[in-house]
Amino acid sequence: MMRDEEFICDNCHKKVNKLNYTARDHCPYCLWSKHVDINPGDRKNTCQGSLIPTGIEKYKDTYKIIYKCQKCHTIHKNIMANDDNYDEIINLSINN
Repeated sequence: MMRDEEFICDNCHKKVNKLNYTARDHCPYCLWSKHVDINPGDRKNTCQGSLIPTGIEKYKDTYKIIYKCQKCHTIHKNIMANDDNYDEIINLSINN
């Protein structure tokens, strides 16, 4: 079951509201995420490491944020959300 939940970002400490159209999987302010899912929205991953945004890639008619987990070092990708901080998205694309 996909879970769309509010949370406090572990990185910037801002309150993050539900996305309301799919499971919220990263902070829209700083773009950081947490390694909590095996499949989108399932919250079944036991790693729980911080996912640091490291880049961006084109995906269909949107973009995916590329992450590296600080704990298990896996690469993970999340689709950009409609309310993401576009300045941060641009910064990721410049540094990519």
